[in-house]
Amino acid sequence: MASDNMVLLKEWLPLKYSPDIVRESKQLNGGKVMLRGVIQRADTLNQNGRIYPRAILEREIDNYQKFIRENRALGECDHPDTSVVELKNVSHIVREAKMDGDTVTGVVELLDTPSGKILQSLVEAGITLGISSRGVGSTRNQSGAVVVQDDFQLICFDIVSEPSTPGAFMMNESKVISGRELKKTFTKSDRVNRIFTDILAWK
Repeated sequence: MASDNMVLLKEWLPLKYSPDIVRESKQLNGGKVMLRGVIQRADTLNQNGRIYPRAILEREIDNYQKFIRENRALGECDHPDTSVVELKNVSHIVREAKMDGDTVTGVVELLDTPSGKILQSLVEAGITLGISSRGVGSTRNQSGAVVVQDDFQLICFDIVSEPSTPGAFMMNESKVISGRELKKTFTKSDRVNRIFTDILAWK
């Protein structure tokens, strides 16, 4: 359940690709641009000064599989200040996301939407972009680090521009998320799936 202290959390990682990789991807995937690589890290102090415990991130990636299966793992070009993924701004879809040790690796397909075509042009020109998770939850200071708590819920992965200065991108701004807004993000089926996944994880 969403509480008043749940805030929008955004993280950034660089996407690693080259014009040659993009050309090869289009040749192998019927003209589609598919980007592969690390999209999130667990138990690592990130540039926002946050740590995502592996158990929490692993749980959220498990829950995210429902969105992938239903072709709903959409993301936007740039980060909005909301937990809702706006269809008019959708640029890509995540086709795969899985834990690999303490990292989350993924496959992202750039779509032929207006925002997706912008991203395709940028990656074909060799512009460095990043992938950034968007989620809601609370944090707690522990041993000098800000640790994401168990109420964290992953929403999506957006594609954003690289910060010009390390640590200067989307740092400490947080927006409080209401329960009403969160219900627009997660359907009743999504909430039931989360509960079911938690039950299966109990041992």
